[in-house]
Amino acid sequence: MIDWDRWFVKWHVEFMGRQWNFVDLATLAGLVYLHYLAVLAPFYFTWPAFWSAVALYYISGVGVTLSFHRNLSHKSFKLPKWLEYFFAYCGVLSFQRSPLEWVSIHRAHHQYTDTWNDPHSPIRGLWFSHVGWALDYRTRFGSYEARLKNVADLKSQAYYRFLHYTYPLHSVALGILLYVKGGMPFLVWGMGVRTVLFLHAVFGINSICHTWGQQVWDTGDLSKNNWLIGLMAHGEGWHNNHHAFEYSAQHGFEWWQIDITWYLIRFLQAVGLATDVKLPTETQKKRRALCNKINEESLKQK
Repeated sequence: MIDWDRWFVKWHVEFMGRQWNFVDLATLAGLVYLHYLAVLAPFYFTWPAFWSAVALYYISGVGVTLSFHRNLSHKSFKLPKWLEYFFAYCGVLSFQRSPLEWVSIHRAHHQYTDTWNDPHSPIRGLWFSHVGWALDYRTRFGSYEARLKNVADLKSQAYYRFLHYTYPLHSVALGILLYVKGGMPFLVWGMGVRTVLFLHAVFGINSICHTWGQQVWDTGDLSKNNWLIGLMAHGEGWHNNHHAFEYSAQHGFEWWQIDITWYLIRFLQAVGLATDVKLPTETQKKRRALCNKINEESLKQK
C-alpha cells in the first residue's frame, strides 16, 4: 500500500515548503520543455533525426563524462588546452550546467558522499537524489557566497568563466540549428529525446547507483556498480569502482564492464593527445580487496 499522506507531505515540502529562486524556476521550465519535446518523439520520427540524436548523445555525453567528470573534476589525465576546451564545449551542449558548476557539485559530492552535506545525497530520498536536488539551488550551494569555492583552478581560466555565464545560449543555438536543418523532427529528437535520455542517465548515477547494484569495493558509502547506467552513461555506471579509485581514468575494470569513455581516453593516449593518465595499480587493487576481506571477517565475528 502506498502511504499517500506521506507522499503528499514529501511533495509539499519539496515544491511548496521552500523558497524558489530564478535559477530553480528556469531549471524546472527547461526540464519541462525538454520532456515535452521527448513526448512528441513518436509523432516526428525520421531516420535522419534519429541518427542525429544518436550522434549528439555520444558527442555531448562524452563531453560530460570525459571532460566535466574525469578530466576537470578528478584530473585523471591531461589534454592539450585546445582539446580540453573542445570536450568541455561538447559537455555544455548536454544541458547540464556550466563546467564550473558541474565540477563544483561533483567535488562536493565526493567530499561529503552520502551525508546531509552531499548536494544530491540519497539519504534525502530517491526523488531528491535523482532530480530534486537540481531544482533546489539552496541544497547545492547553501548560499550564493558559498558557490564555486572549490573550483578556483577552473575559475582562473577565462574560457570556463565565459561558458559559465553563457552556457544556456549554446544549447539554444544548437536547438535553432537543428530546427533550421531538419525542422521539428531534428528538434524533437536532437534536443528533446537525446537530452532527456542522457540527463536521466547522469541523474541515475546519483540515485540508482547509490541504491541498486553491486558493491565490489568497501568504500564506506552507498556507491554501487550498475550495468544499465554503465551502458547509458558511457561507463559512468561502474560507480563503486569510481568511488574506490576516484582518480582513475578507467571505471570499467573488468572486460565485460563496458566503458566507452575509457576507450576514447585510451585512444587519445595511444595517439599522444592524452598524457599523465592515472590508473590504479594491481597492488592498489589487491590492497583494497584485502581491506574488503578484513571488513567482511570483522562483520561476521560481530
